[in-house]
Amino acid sequence: MLLLRVAGENIVILYEHPFSPFSQKIKIALREKKVAFDAVTPPGLGSGDDSDLIRSFGPRREVPSLVDDGASIFDSTIILEYLEDKYPTPSLLPANPVDRAKARTIEDICDTHFEAIVWGLNEVRFFGRGAGGLGEQLYQRAVIQIGHVHAWLNTALDDKDWLVGDTFGRADIAALPMMTAAAVHGIPPIANSRLAKWMARALQRPSVAKTTEEALAVVPLLEAIQETIGDSPFKRHYRDHRLEWMVRSGGMQVLLDGLGKGDIRFTDTEQFLP
Repeated sequence: MLLLRVAGENIVILYEHPFSPFSQKIKIALREKKVAFDAVTPPGLGSGDDSDLIRSFGPRREVPSLVDDGASIFDSTIILEYLEDKYPTPSLLPANPVDRAKARTIEDICDTHFEAIVWGLNEVRFFGRGAGGLGEQLYQRAVIQIGHVHAWLNTALDDKDWLVGDTFGRADIAALPMMTAAAVHGIPPIANSRLAKWMARALQRPSVAKTTEEALAVVPLLEAIQETIGDSPFKRHYRDHRLEWMVRSGGMQVLLDGLGKGDIRFTDTEQFLP
């Protein structure tokens, strides 16, 4: 139980993985809105398991997946939009339409380009991709690329406390989990930069502190995951910007090796069948 509940209150279930930046987005938003929820990491997640539970997460069969009042909703951005509609107070989007567009732009960049880089770092560090020095090459390219994203976010702050508007909101929620993941991989923002001060400020919020604590707690488990799974298949989802990042950053051999071993997956249209 993550928040105190009122008798008879509807309980939201969030299927998630604590280190997933997309899951972290939802948990921060739920906590900001003070919505009681149960966080559940489903068994078999990432292993190619085709259980009824994982199929219920939508055609991509990934977390986060939110269950509320019997409705099952997937995709972190769609879930955030749902939460804004269902639980409008406090609003996590600015009132001004231009600022709302800015917040959604930052979220989109973080969900696509930024997430792809930190996901690639997870592949190298936790899942052992990139043998023969390729992993180190991918890491060094990620350092440069994350530096570019940091500079872009630093400029977006423009001496403000938060990325868009005067209050903590959607843009901050989208960027923070990616920043945390990059820092775990040894790529924090430049010390004393606007971005570093923003991150420190955000970590003082209870919603962010709790979510980040949960994410960092599973890093040792991820470090040992190769020993844990042994020879069992663990099918990582190579989709969209993740696939693009791996190819354009020089990791084509990672893709070929994964296809040969059968330990990567894509979204197959058969998954859309009932």
